[in-house]
Amino acid sequence: MNTEQKLIDLINDFDTAMLVTRGEREDLEARPMAIAKIEDDGQIWFVTDRHSGKVSELKADANVVLAMQSSNKFVSLTGVAAIIDDRAQLDELWNEAWKVWFPDGKSSESITLVRVRPTHGQYWDNSGLSGIKYLIKAGNAYLHGDRPEVDEKINASITM
Repeated sequence: MNTEQKLIDLINDFDTAMLVTRGEREDLEARPMAIAKIEDDGQIWFVTDRHSGKVSELKADANVVLAMQSSNKFVSLTGVAAIIDDRAQLDELWNEAWKVWFPDGKSSESITLVRVRPTHGQYWDNSGLSGIKYLIKAGNAYLHGDRPEVDEKINASITM
């Protein structure tokens, strides 16, 4: 498996991502977002309120970072976001749990989609057998005063 496919496979393990945008004062703003869909090429879809601060931030600067983390898997993506008004796509993505934020359901006029096209990604996967092998390498490196070698099964940086 190539590193880009490994990254996309890891992304599919997450249902939430921290979306980082640039705020009005050039500060960075982060907020958790439920992932609506992950495309085969790594594009990620979110649903949000068109009147939210993140939408105005994305209109001013579409460059974003997505960060995802579990106890032993970590993904960071840099990409470009777009606000998409597509009712057919919304119908396909709709999740009834989102009525918490949109009481009128998918017919709410305030719903819009955010699509992030990743341009660069990094992952660290310390799960399963790869994680155990890494722990052994790290232990040996520690005993010898060295740094452990890390292979692409555990860590890689990818331009997409």
